[in-house]
Amino acid sequence: MPQFRVLRTYDVARVAVFAALIAALGLPGALNVFGSAVPITLQTLGVMLAGAILGSWRGALAVAVLLALVAVGLPLLAGGRGGLGAFALPSVGFLLGWLPGAALTGWIVERGGHSPSFVRLLVACLAGGIGAVYLVGVPLWAAVGGITLGQAAWLTAAFLPGDLAKAVLATIVARGTQRAYPAAVPAVHLRAGKED
Repeated sequence: MPQFRVLRTYDVARVAVFAALIAALGLPGALNVFGSAVPITLQTLGVMLAGAILGSWRGALAVAVLLALVAVGLPLLAGGRGGLGAFALPSVGFLLGWLPGAALTGWIVERGGHSPSFVRLLVACLAGGIGAVYLVGVPLWAAVGGITLGQAAWLTAAFLPGDLAKAVLATIVARGTQRAYPAAVPAVHLRAGKED
């Protein structure tokens, strides 16, 4: 019989806080470099933090809540974008990539036990926050933007320095949070291989 996850009050609160954090990181706005159709934002930092602190499914749920609110018209993306039109732009792949990005980040951190190392947290942020997001974002940018896959990959290289800096910052913040508040470690919520 399949196991269903039950969202408790503190789960709902944590998911809501991280959805709000990702939205707040869009407040500084977006930067389009070299005439790119996909903006550079701070919101991927929030995606990495959601996965690293909430774990795989709670982190992905925080992203899903944010994207659902954007879809119904709330201007929560960088630059005040919102509505279904945001999902018809070349950046749609990066938005959708936030879901597996947060999930993969959390999954890697969860396997680090009750005290994931700095290196594990960094690898999680790099793999989820950059690798998974780019894996979805680049092909959809090519498809929606009417450019080749190679062009999309080349244009995405402009994001890499900033995303690497965000991964390091997310790692530092997650490590500090988990040391100060051990219950923030996703593995604390795992029992006998199953989430409680």
